[in-house]
Amino acid sequence: MKPLIFLAALIPLGRLICLGWVGDLGANPIEFITRSTGTWALVFLCLTLTMTPLRLISNSVAWVRYRRMLGLFSFFYAFLHFGIWLWLDQDFDLSQMWSDVVERPFITMGFISLVMLTPLAMTSNHWSQRFLKRRWSTLHRLIYVIACTVMLHYWWHKAGKNDFESASIYGVILFLLLCCRIPYIRNRLRLNKHA
Repeated sequence: MKPLIFLAALIPLGRLICLGWVGDLGANPIEFITRSTGTWALVFLCLTLTMTPLRLISNSVAWVRYRRMLGLFSFFYAFLHFGIWLWLDQDFDLSQMWSDVVERPFITMGFISLVMLTPLAMTSNHWSQRFLKRRWSTLHRLIYVIACTVMLHYWWHKAGKNDFESASIYGVILFLLLCCRIPYIRNRLRLNKHA
């Protein structure tokens, strides 16, 4: 399954390349690419957080095997999202970039999210897990904080365009996925799989 998931995860990038090749990225190509990569980073974050509830419900560890790959694709698309913004929108003007990060709350949340996501991506390997031991689990619990900052980034961005529909959908999904980590709900999921 992993090779299929890997190839499927590259489809959004392939689509952007194809649309760019035929010149069909819309009236504002930079905004289209930036928005698309950001949305896919959020989608893969949701998929990553879905693996643990699926494991609890199905009593199958198979789901956890895909969590690392999905998390890395979330970082991949988040990094593309940031890189495109820095390159095509900011023209690598670091002072302007920093000004945007400080003055615009939704960009602040996006930048903080990427900063926190980076060490998780860098330590998503067996060597880091063995080296960090218990600290590895503590570090990777940052994903719950990241889910909140990413949602704030997405929500404030959509609020600026008075588009709350998609932000509400993702907000509910992330809220439910985070609720699955509450001990009481987590135990109920475990009990239900035996019912």
